[in-house]
Amino acid sequence: MTTLLEPPLSSDLLPAGGNDPDRFDWQMAWYPVFYVEDLDKTKLTTFTLLGQNLVIWWEQAASTWRAFVDQCPHRLAPLSEGRLNEQGLLECPYHGWAFSGEGACETIPQQADGGQAHTSQRACAKALATCVHQGLLFIFPGNPERAEKTTVPTIDVLDDDSGEWVCLNTFRDIPYDALTLLENVLDSSHIPYTHHRTVGNRANVGPVELEVVQADRQGFKGVWEEGPRRGTLGRQETTFIAPNLMWHDLTSKQFGRTLTVVYATPIRKGYCRLFARFPFKFPSKFPRLAIKLTPRWYSHLGQNRVLEDDQIFLHWQERYLEQKGGSECFNQAFYLPTKADLFVSQLRQWVNRYQAESFPGQSLSPALSTELLLDRYHAHTQHCASCRQALKTIQRARQVAVLIVTIVLSLLPLLVLSGLSNLFLGLGLSSLLALTAGLWFGLGQLEKSFYQGKPIPPRNQPEKKRR
Repeated sequence: MTTLLEPPLSSDLLPAGGNDPDRFDWQMAWYPVFYVEDLDKTKLTTFTLLGQNLVIWWEQAASTWRAFVDQCPHRLAPLSEGRLNEQGLLECPYHGWAFSGEGACETIPQQADGGQAHTSQRACAKALATCVHQGLLFIFPGNPERAEKTTVPTIDVLDDDSGEWVCLNTFRDIPYDALTLLENVLDSSHIPYTHHRTVGNRANVGPVELEVVQADRQGFKGVWEEGPRRGTLGRQETTFIAPNLMWHDLTSKQFGRTLTVVYATPIRKGYCRLFARFPFKFPSKFPRLAIKLTPRWYSHLGQNRVLEDDQIFLHWQERYLEQKGGSECFNQAFYLPTKADLFVSQLRQWVNRYQAESFPGQSLSPALSTELLLDRYHAHTQHCASCRQALKTIQRARQVAVLIVTIVLSLLPLLVLSGLSNLFLGLGLSSLLALTAGLWFGLGQLEKSFYQGKPIPPRNQPEKKRR
């Protein structure tokens, strides 16, 4: 997988984070911002990366995705409120200035014939480097000239075209920092408790003896020799690629090889976009087939439930850490007496050693309400093509159910008056009414799942009494 070592001096590659060996610059790295399948080539899409508002669009002439800072150089109007015009250019909504993919201004409608104002460097939109790898659109927020020499952080098994791998993917906008997210997912010891009854079980808790085997400015590698579930799943290797990627790699006889991959893309202080990828290489074909047949939207509903297991308390945890001095004071703020927290400590040491705060000097906003923390629609559904379509289909199906009930109820009096009613017909219509009403109600409950998570996590629900 991606090396953790700094590129050799003779290499054309440049390290992520810039050239200063004592500092890691978050501007100098690639970040995933969307799964390509969730982007619409006919529409403008917005995203905020490291506090900078961007507009993403498809340039037909170059057959590539483009990303601009979301400001027109003329009067700073947001370009995302504009359109893709008939020439395939990004057109500002304010005065119609139009831009090609590398940011050059091609048209200023207000200038006289023969005018050259559009050729000025000041007329250009600010374009950022983009690329697509493994189904993800990546953006490099720093100097575009440096981007092409900086390695894009990817996972090697996702380039395996043997057909033996299958991958589940999800994403969500998370109401806490990228570093808080990474700290959480690097910590395997929380799974039996936090995710009890979703992907964990309290019965599986035990000592977690972690070891860091390599560390430098580009990240670290570690190992858990015994592995999860008291060793029943085998050895687990962990990798952190600075500043925004980590994965756990586990091989067992029971499940084959499994990776848990997380990208943490910083949006602004206190918010990030999580991309979670779960590549599986099963020893048999049946689990692989089951995953391939599972609708993407249905998988996302389940994965949102898992993410919400720790959504609320992590939102508060990072505020408490900030009050106690932040990463610089983590050793005093946290009490870390066991090796289970070794990767957490290593991440915070990396932040301090390389001055690697993503938003230095900024403070977190006031805490959000539980309702906002569990909002699924704005954090996921509206950005996900699969979930948006599924939601529309469910809403249409509920409308059809209402129409069927209305028609049946309107027909009943007519059948009685006409003398056509009989026992079998009555039972049939009653059954149809009950089935349709049940379908309407069930779809209604499913519809809610696209909008809001449940405030009581599965781990805190009453345990079923054993008979």
